[in-house]
Formats: sequence, C-alpha cells, structure tokens
Amino acid sequence: MRRFGDTPVAGQTYTRRAGAYAILPLGHSILLTCQMSPAPDIQLPGGGIDAGESPIAALHREVFEETGWTIAAPRRVGAFRRFVFMPEYDLWAEKLCMIYTARPVRRVGPPAEKDHHPLWLPPADAAEVLGNDGDRHFVKRFFT
Repeated sequence: MRRFGDTPVAGQTYTRRAGAYAILPLGHSILLTCQMSPAPDIQLPGGGIDAGESPIAALHREVFEETGWTIAAPRRVGAFRRFVFMPEYDLWAEKLCMIYTARPVRRVGPPAEKDHHPLWLPPADAAEVLGNDGDRHFVKRFFT
C-alpha cells in the first residue's frame, strides 16, 4: 500500500487505525471538512472505523458527524497509509486510509462533531489546501 507523509520514526510504536474518507463532488465543488483544533486543518470528511463497524457504515457516520450531510452510492477508489501523531487521542498512529467517492444527498443539520465545519471548494482549490499528501493525491487523481 502506498505511503504518504512522514517516514515512521525509528523506535516509535504505532497503533494501526483504519479509516474511511470520502471525495464528495456536487456541481462544481467538493464537500470538505475543516477541523479547527488543535489547529485549522482541511480534510476529506471521514475517520476511524469503530470495532465491529464496516467501512461503509463508518463512512456514512463520519461524513454526517463532520459535515451534517448524508451521502449515497459510496464506491472505493483506493487506499493509502500514513504515520502520524494524533494529538486529540495522544496517539502515534499508522493510519490506513480507505478513500471512497460518494454523492452528497442532503444537509440534515450542523456537524455533530465539535470543531468541524463543512466547506465547499472547487476541486482544484481543494487539491491545494487539503492537509495531507494522500488526500491531495486522490482528489487530483479523481478530477483528472
């Protein structure tokens, strides 16, 4: 599996954390989320898969929690991994990121997850401002 981002730190123990993330095009824009803390970070909506949860169920849950939108017709387009420190969990993680495309259907309400804000950007702009190399790679690949 392709790796993006920093090289793993020698001697550091990483916890494997699988997650599902979505490229959500609608019209001439793509739906993203901006996580405001610990510092502003623009991301593909998505996140960790809970124990006993399927990737698709996690994708629906996470997109709703981070954007307030429901989605339809998810389709997996690839995966990557990255090694990061997750300050909100005080955790060094090997993130296994499964990337999907899906169709945003309806905004049901505000994001349920604290400090997340939905953000609509043109794909070219999104590909420049996303906070990690893997997300940028898949958005560029999807729209070219």
